[in-house]
Amino acid sequence: MKVLFVINGLGTGGAERSLSETLLLAPGGITPTVVCLNRRAEGVQDPAIDRGLDVRFLGSGGLIGRVKALRGLIDDLRPNLVHTTIFEADLAGRLAAAGTEVPVLTSLVNTPYEAVRLQDPEVKAWKLRAAKQMDAWTARRLTTHFHAITNAVKDAAVRDLRIKGSTITVIERGRDPERLGEPSSARRERARRSLGIDGDPFVLLSVGRQEFQKGQWHLLEAMPAIDSRVPDALLLLAGRHGNASPRLRDVAARMSLNGRARFLGHRDDVPEVLAAADLFVFPSLYEGLGGALIEAMALGLPIVASDLPAIREVVEDGRNAVLVPPGSPAALSAAVADLAEDRDRCRRMGERGREIFLERFTLERSASRMVELFERVASEGRRPR
Repeated sequence: MKVLFVINGLGTGGAERSLSETLLLAPGGITPTVVCLNRRAEGVQDPAIDRGLDVRFLGSGGLIGRVKALRGLIDDLRPNLVHTTIFEADLAGRLAAAGTEVPVLTSLVNTPYEAVRLQDPEVKAWKLRAAKQMDAWTARRLTTHFHAITNAVKDAAVRDLRIKGSTITVIERGRDPERLGEPSSARRERARRSLGIDGDPFVLLSVGRQEFQKGQWHLLEAMPAIDSRVPDALLLLAGRHGNASPRLRDVAARMSLNGRARFLGHRDDVPEVLAAADLFVFPSLYEGLGGALIEAMALGLPIVASDLPAIREVVEDGRNAVLVPPGSPAALSAAVADLAEDRDRCRRMGERGREIFLERFTLERSASRMVELFERVASEGRRPR
């Protein structure tokens, strides 16, 4: 079965990693071609190519140029299925397959039309409305089936895009246990030495690109209150530079954190950074799932995270995570300090998180279900809308 995968790029995000790892694990019955709208300097692009994935690039040229180029690839490769991920790739892939017999499967990986997005200084209300209209029209008329990574994402698509719930299959993401490895005290010490962490501080870690969605400035604003109760707390922020980077630097300076918050930037060794931490903090303002949460659970870390519908599906509040209202530094500081003062509870929560990962979020489990979905949608073919 030939599948043409269309995605914005193989960068640092969870959707990109999920796609590349799924394809590398997929059985020989699938012949994948991955088409990226853009090249990425950071992320999973080069490793995917090095491991033999057929990755191609459309480059710039606008929507019309990309649609024409993709239509040419569809005519040339004659795939059994076109799979799209992320808004720009969704539009291009859906339009390119229009008028052909090739079914289109779109992975829904976020909740992009939440009201909180209008608080993002980079988002213009009229552009978001226009994007939503284009997304909804092409979704309802040009897409055969949908994959959602959580029920929260499915519910958002039904509400915002008016997609029929019967056309959406929910399959959670997975991560490779071998790539992530197992937690241990020896690994923790090695990871801390590699990061230049002296002594034995209580290490907080947040992983995510520096964008509005991830809300890291709320965590920075919580640090003085955390420090008043946990004077040995050290915050590590790992993730590529983004639109929120200047704001994060300004908040860190205003809070006078004096080395108690370190910006690590993009890391190719996220599992090792996770291994160095005591607590994972995820202050997102909206989420589709939160791939970093899965990796934190794999490394046995207790979690403090925003109380969002998608996150409630991933973690168990009170058992491996403490959920707090999004956008609340006070709630973040209280939850973090409470856990830091109860190390036995931290240990138990981390152990439960590791169990959840092995029960629900391994790559093999997710990949096998995705392959079954690819085969089902391809066999059913494009149905009239």
